[in-house]
Amino acid sequence: MPMPGDRPRPAPAAAPKDIEWRLPRHARSVGRARTLLREQATSWKVPEEVAETAVLLLSELMTNAYRHARVSPGREIRARCALDDDRLRVWVTDASDALPAPRNASPDDESGRGLALVAALAEKWGADPREGGIGKTVWFQLTLEVCGTPEDAY
Repeated sequence: MPMPGDRPRPAPAAAPKDIEWRLPRHARSVGRARTLLREQATSWKVPEEVAETAVLLLSELMTNAYRHARVSPGREIRARCALDDDRLRVWVTDASDALPAPRNASPDDESGRGLALVAALAEKWGADPREGGIGKTVWFQLTLEVCGTPEDAY
């Protein structure tokens, strides 16, 4: 029972919808990042189609950071995701200053299609030198809207 002079307590704040993981620069970190994002997207109730696209694109960026960031051992790869009202944003940061650029992979190439996939599936994407430090951040953004099925129209 409230006592005279008691002030109402504010409602508990919603869980933050911005999270970052620091992972070793290792091949296993790609799969770990996929799992972490999939679990986070589920807890945030991100539509499944959007979550699966985000997991695929994160996998591409993590793979690039692992394979192409020629830096000394012990450097980490950071993966961050944030959910706003209408979009999911994902960033991957590594210690290499070399900014990525999409390639034109031939049908026989076994690699080189990751950034083209990101460009095709993301609403927006980009790569920027890391503010105030060594390295770069590659990011993408997806809207949370998914196309409805024909049954939704009735």
